[in-house]
Amino acid sequence: MMYNEIILDHFRSPRNVGEIENASGIGEVGNAVCGDMMTFYLDIQDDVIKDARYKTFGCGAAIAVSSIVSEMIIGKTIQEVMKLTHSDISKELGGLPPQKEHCSNLGIDAVKKAIENYLAKNGKSV
Repeated sequence: MMYNEIILDHFRSPRNVGEIENASGIGEVGNAVCGDMMTFYLDIQDDVIKDARYKTFGCGAAIAVSSIVSEMIIGKTIQEVMKLTHSDISKELGGLPPQKEHCSNLGIDAVKKAIENYLAKNGKSV
């Protein structure tokens, strides 16, 4: 399986790894079939994502997806992020091998769960 340079860069030098203490929202997803697990931690202020961190256990594609998703969402409003699709993530990475497309689903799904967690804690809706 061949990964492009964007994926390899984000796998070799993942951005924004870690946790945010007292995160505004936390979202966790996993895929039992492939074993990938992602947890996203968001710092949200005035409905804008100020910081995004994650912990990912999984393959190189899962790590690259987490890294690029974290970069894509910082500075965006929660409304903008909720509109992102799986194909937006794959496109940003220059495409994923077909058998790794499910990894792009996990990345944005974890972020959306974190936003939903934030909204629920604050009695808000998108």
